[in-house]
Amino acid sequence: MKFQPEVLAGVNAISRHESGRVRVQADWHASSVLVPWRGAVQAWPVVRFEDLTQQHFDAVLAFDPELVIFGSGMRLRFVPASLLRGLIERRIGVETMDTGAACRTYNVLASEGRSVVAALLLEGSPQPSEATRSEA
Repeated sequence: MKFQPEVLAGVNAISRHESGRVRVQADWHASSVLVPWRGAVQAWPVVRFEDLTQQHFDAVLAFDPELVIFGSGMRLRFVPASLLRGLIERRIGVETMDTGAACRTYNVLASEGRSVVAALLLEGSPQPSEATRSEA
């Protein structure tokens, strides 16, 4: 028995995650991205976990989410709290998990109508300008 629709109208859904890329709606993204619950997916200009800065996480503030799901790559890694300062000061929750788990968790929260953003690190991926392509 189905209790809710699989996809809510106007809500972004991550339909597939593979090594080095994710599919949001019909578009594949092969570099790190910010996936808001509504609106356009944005390139997130970070290639390696070690390169993350507070500015990367501050980019999420433009979406005004209640919660951020950070996908830390193929394995679970935590960033220093100082990088999350802008989110913490605005009382925005942050959960960290590997990118696959982040995709699944994001979908559950977005399907519940929550204002969530997935910040997905796709390491070893091309630069953002080369990253997006559509496949039928």
